Amino acid sequence: MTDNTPTCHRLPGRTAVITGAGGGIGLATARRLASEGANVVCADIDEKAGRAAADEVGGLFVRTDVTDADQVEALFKAAHDTYGSVDIAFNNAGISPADDDSILTTGMDAWRRVQEVNLTSVYLCCKAALPYMRQQGKGSIINTASFVAVLGSATSQISYTASKGGVLAMSRELGVQFARDGIRVNALCPGPVNTPLLRELFAKDPERAARRLVHVPVGRFAEAEEIAAAVAFLASDDASFVNAAEFLVDGGISGAYVTPL
Repeated sequence: MTDNTPTCHRLPGRTAVITGAGGGIGLATARRLASEGANVVCADIDEKAGRAAADEVGGLFVRTDVTDADQVEALFKAAHDTYGSVDIAFNNAGISPADDDSILTTGMDAWRRVQEVNLTSVYLCCKAALPYMRQQGKGSIINTASFVAVLGSATSQISYTASKGGVLAMSRELGVQFARDGIRVNALCPGPVNTPLLRELFAKDPERAARRLVHVPVGRFAEAEEIAAAVAFLASDDASFVNAAEFLVDGGISGAYVTPL
């Protein structure tokens, strides 16, 4: 794996709000953005994990249920009141519960729960962040979609897939709508990432894990730090002409027909 340690500080003094910051990609991104000079606001529904993340990076913790509009508004207000700006919004919180499976077996409760956390939360976070960014005349919003937004899978998680497709479409539309306000909106589309959530999922079903891994040309899952490096790029001025994009970080999955042996 490539060393993703930053060699320069691209985000000095900028304020970054990260949802789902208590673990996985969110935690890795909090560490990465802080290392590049950003003031990091860590949002998570898990108070212990979220506070630990904020303490580690010297940032601010705001306990947030990302499906609650009032709490999301309070999150971005706290970021602005504390640091004076909202420059980066990494809308990353998401779930992938076991009862989200085939369309033939997934119930309405599971469908709605995943849509609320994975899609509605991104809508709420963008809606809360955009007024601050418009007032500033600049900002970068990075929404976590997924490679499943551009590919179909026979090992389905139907609501998850649909929610990530919605994130991708919404990000594209917002990127176009607010481009001349100096705001970039991109959909980050990771491939499968070696996080506790994925390890738990695949440990329960080794056959499903093997069926997925065979499609990754590089022969492994991503590390959270590799996804965090992509977020740091999209947040920085290095990505000043990257907007309304589906930014795939998937090890080549979406480009593969037959993978190496």
